[in-house]
Amino acid sequence: MNEPIQKYSAIKNVEFGRDVTVVQPVNIYGCRIGDNTFVGPFVEIQKDVVIGSNCKIQSHSFICELVNIGNHCFIGHGVMFINDLFSTGGPAQGNKSLWKETHIGDNVSIGSNATILPVRICSNVVIGAGAVVTKNIEEAGIYVGNPAKKLGELNG
Repeated sequence: MNEPIQKYSAIKNVEFGRDVTVVQPVNIYGCRIGDNTFVGPFVEIQKDVVIGSNCKIQSHSFICELVNIGNHCFIGHGVMFINDLFSTGGPAQGNKSLWKETHIGDNVSIGSNATILPVRICSNVVIGAGAVVTKNIEEAGIYVGNPAKKLGELNG
């Protein structure tokens, strides 16, 4: 009987701000996480990710390389960020030059099970649960659906 190669989740080479809370198990490496940020269990945050201060990353979310999240952001349960658009008809398979960046502004709330493709999302945006963001969001407001479209304005 063959034995599998075993790898373990870990926290490695992470630059943490003050008063960061991380609930194990997680796989977090090569990234920066700002002050007063909470990271729930079963989260993966890959290298070269930057997460601002006063954020909350809920369980089972995946934040891939080339994602930058602003301050005061909420990432719901099971949110998936994508950096490979399969521009050659299949996965980039290690060719990182094909990957694209994602930038999330400040005061952005992303609902559970949303999928965020490589886009820019301005500040003061709410993304509804299950939404799929395929294009840049350049105007504050509430966005829902697949593909995500503006539903309305934020109150207050």
